[in-house]
Amino acid sequence: MKLKAPFPWFGGKSKCSDIVWNYFSDVDNYVEPFAGSIAVLLNRPDGWKGVETVNDLDGYIANFWRAVKHDPVTVAQYANNPVNEADLTARHLWLVNTGKERVNKLFGDPDYYDAKVAGWWVWGICCWIGGGWCSGKGPWVADEDGQLVHLGDAGQGVNRQLVHLGNAGHGVNRHLVHLGNAGRGVNRHLVHLGDAGQGVNTGEDQLIQYMTSLSERLRYVRVCCGDWQRVVTGGALATGNVKGIFLDPPYDQNIRDDCYNTDTEGLSAQVYDWAIEHQDGEDYRIILCGYEGEHDIPKRWKTVEWTANRAYGRRNSVTANCENRRKERVWISPQCQERSDTAHKPLSQFGVTA
Repeated sequence: MKLKAPFPWFGGKSKCSDIVWNYFSDVDNYVEPFAGSIAVLLNRPDGWKGVETVNDLDGYIANFWRAVKHDPVTVAQYANNPVNEADLTARHLWLVNTGKERVNKLFGDPDYYDAKVAGWWVWGICCWIGGGWCSGKGPWVADEDGQLVHLGDAGQGVNRQLVHLGNAGHGVNRHLVHLGNAGRGVNRHLVHLGDAGQGVNTGEDQLIQYMTSLSERLRYVRVCCGDWQRVVTGGALATGNVKGIFLDPPYDQNIRDDCYNTDTEGLSAQVYDWAIEHQDGEDYRIILCGYEGEHDIPKRWKTVEWTANRAYGRRNSVTANCENRRKERVWISPQCQERSDTAHKPLSQFGVTA
């Protein structure tokens, strides 16, 4: 069963995941060095196979996926909260202070996770408008008595914003998906009146069911937190006969908005250099993402164009500048092989053009 991340994510690749798996085919060691919403892994058509590894330098993201993997019920319980501006501000302040100290433990302990941080983080990012969630940038901080004080526009702290009121203001619950024959789809908020009905607790029960489904999918996935290069070394990729490396780094800073909490100048170029260096490895299938013109891609690579969804927070705006979403490109290394059951079909079936 294909799943979706329970939070919006800038640059998510769910829309092009079919074309990625069409060219990765049956890899038995899959790596996402820049995890984010892990949309491509969650959309793997044949489910789990071999070794799967995801990594992200952002501790909040890595902690969320690790916590969901090990303790989905507790994460769901912390995430189950109505949309509330006061809660949003208070929890944001806690996350960028106490929460930040907790998630930093991930860098030294591959088994560590914090379910409370994960639940509050995913609840908040679903209520938040635009970028900057848990970035630590903003004018609001807490004084010694825990009171929220304003330090001016240049202050460091948390942003205080209006909550996101779209989708009827359901917060994290609006992303619940159909979970099988018992799923309610758009009617998910109707209570179940049978013998197993839980009355007013149905919303939390379905959120627990959703998180549990994600946990089951992540059971054998290695969730790492750190520099991307650690998961693409020869040692890290030693297992398996065919490696699929999906590279979706933050794009060149000169051609995109400042939208990531963890960012590195020149990172996109570093990732491109690694891809070119390893393009002829017989057991390496590499797919790189970026904007048109961002890299000098060799002619041996296949280029696939696709159009991303409008940026989160701009979907209802007809005047928003979303031209970059039409510049999305997926570059496919020479060693990639199309799936035998789709190789004869045109790329238009995936909503993209070559």
